[in-house]
Amino acid sequence: MLELDDGRYLSESNAILNYLAADTPYLPDEPYVRAEVLKWQFFEQYSHEPYIATARFIAKYLGLPDDRRAEYDAKQAGGNAALSVLEGRLAVADFLVDDQLTIADITLYAYTHVADEGGFDLSGYPAVQRWLTRVSDHPAHVTMNDPV
Repeated sequence: MLELDDGRYLSESNAILNYLAADTPYLPDEPYVRAEVLKWQFFEQYSHEPYIATARFIAKYLGLPDDRRAEYDAKQAGGNAALSVLEGRLAVADFLVDDQLTIADITLYAYTHVADEGGFDLSGYPAVQRWLTRVSDHPAHVTMNDPV
């Protein structure tokens, strides 16, 4: 949740990122390039987060209880499929869009950099690993403290 100066609120992480990135290099002005950023954000919401974040939640925060094991196991194929899509793109580009760090990278970095906590072995995704390092080495990168 983001409270704006005028008292309004924005919810949903990608809406917040788009709002905060307006008029910055992290959200390009050119319409096609901006649409590419949105494409990756939609991918994150529908093809990445439901698998990688959910598996992480079940394993890390719930302790992988027996009654959630089948759900956790079912998330692995979809998560690996999403990681394969990222691998394909990042094998030919340093960043997801326009050869520069954008909110597309920030969006997908969030759960990808902790995917191992959901049972995803990133050793089979060398381009993803290199990208994670590029993002974390970026001068504007700020780490998040684990809220637990």
